[in-house]
Amino acid sequence: MHFQVKDVTIELLKQAITNAVHKGLLSEVNLPFIEVEAVKDSAHGDYATNAALVMASRAKKDPRKTAEILVGEIDRHNQIIEKIEIAGPGFINFFVRDEMWRNLLQDVDAKGERYGENDLGKGQRVQVEFVSANPTGPLHIGHARGAVVGDVIANIMEASHYSVFREYYINDAGNQMNNLGKSVLLRYRELLGEHVDLPDDCYQGDYIREIARGILEKERGDWQKKGEAAIPFFTAHAAGVILEEIKKDLRDFGVVFDEYFSENELYKSGDVSKLLSALEEKGFIYGNGETLWFKTTAFGDEKDRVVVKKNGEHTYFAADIAYHENKFVRGFDKVIDVWGADHHGYISRLMASVESLGHEKESLKIILVQLVNLLRDGKPVAMSTRSGEFVTMKEVVDEVGKDAARYNFLMRRSDSHLDFDLDLAKRQSSENPVYYVQYAHARICSIFGMANVRGYEVPSFRNVDVNCLDLPEEMALIKAIARFPEMLEGAARTLEPHRLTFYLNDLAAIFHNYYNKHKVLSPDEELTLARLFLVKSVRTVLRNTLILLGVSAPEKM
Repeated sequence: MHFQVKDVTIELLKQAITNAVHKGLLSEVNLPFIEVEAVKDSAHGDYATNAALVMASRAKKDPRKTAEILVGEIDRHNQIIEKIEIAGPGFINFFVRDEMWRNLLQDVDAKGERYGENDLGKGQRVQVEFVSANPTGPLHIGHARGAVVGDVIANIMEASHYSVFREYYINDAGNQMNNLGKSVLLRYRELLGEHVDLPDDCYQGDYIREIARGILEKERGDWQKKGEAAIPFFTAHAAGVILEEIKKDLRDFGVVFDEYFSENELYKSGDVSKLLSALEEKGFIYGNGETLWFKTTAFGDEKDRVVVKKNGEHTYFAADIAYHENKFVRGFDKVIDVWGADHHGYISRLMASVESLGHEKESLKIILVQLVNLLRDGKPVAMSTRSGEFVTMKEVVDEVGKDAARYNFLMRRSDSHLDFDLDLAKRQSSENPVYYVQYAHARICSIFGMANVRGYEVPSFRNVDVNCLDLPEEMALIKAIARFPEMLEGAARTLEPHRLTFYLNDLAAIFHNYYNKHKVLSPDEELTLARLFLVKSVRTVLRNTLILLGVSAPEKM
């Protein structure tokens, strides 16, 4: 039964609207999309729609009367809907037949590890660029949250049959790289016995001294005599060391990129200058003295933006224009950028540049990731960056583990601030969300072990009578399982990876509640087989979702 109940409900509603308009019962109004949402309280049905209220508002009609007309036009001979109710001012509630929900379990059995996948992407090429931190120091917890958000978005897109390419943009050009080299050179000289005062624009973390020590151990050279001429060597060496550490930390965090794209190489290729010249010819870039401006106001930006400074240096924006054009030249149909929330003001100008290059605005999507507040014993952990006293991603992962870190970073919408409780993340109890979910998976594996001892094999759909599963707790589990594909498709459409953790928290709670009330291995063999199949389906969905999150699904805990 390869369909989603929600999709069938939408189609029934669309047909009802068409029929009502055709008969002259309702005025034709433009509905960009029909909103049908799952209902949390089963007493109010399985799905609800506000279509009647929207149509009535646009046609200046009575919403409840509009709802009555639509309900009257819904095909009563369909095999999906058991009954329909009108609630409040004109909401329409749909009650799906229990046997339809039960029969959808065969989809879980047939697809197994691929259950939940959809064909939304149809093979389109999508690039997800995320983290992209300057190689001037270790990744901090803000980068860690962006890493998980980007990685899980990529996983969700792959499950929706997009061809996904993960990319890290190395910001290895500009003044911050020169400051990095200068910082290491000064520490190098300090290790040789000089008295050195680091300027405020230098990086002061302990890692700078360690890099300098590494250079000193390998080659003493005459760097002291070369003065500022030595900075490029120290810059290149330090950037290489830091980038390798970044790659290792990301791999340990379960994040692997298809490419690390260098901003410096983009400049060396001449692509930045070529593109700016092409845009100047099109009239999108103009000069104001020695400064060059991009006419972003032509595309809705609040003011035009500088691309070449008075001193001849390119701005970050200039490189970003060339970089994004490079993405489209490489053949990506859709480009997704995951940025820190402090880049919010940068969105309009980048969108303007993409439009000026002839691309649709919809082809670029920018996801903002808000700050993380670390807590210990309920109190904030102090952090700063310039002094080097920040909390690194590695420190957090080492303390709480990869699974807990990844899961906790997705416990809120990416554009909302996140409180990360280090103590809670390590707690082995139901208070800890990731432990609670993983324990559900391990508990089901334990049930299978006990079933095996009693001579039961875990059955497939064709070997059980799913009509035995008629308890309210069983129907709640079945509906949660059946709604997994629609949840995953919704996460892919909206690029909201937090939907997966929200879903898992609910599914685990429904399962634990069921387990605490009812025995899976009952005296009734037919019922036992049906319940074994049910919890097998729960395990499949738990595992599939955890895999998408990059979190393990343990069999024992």
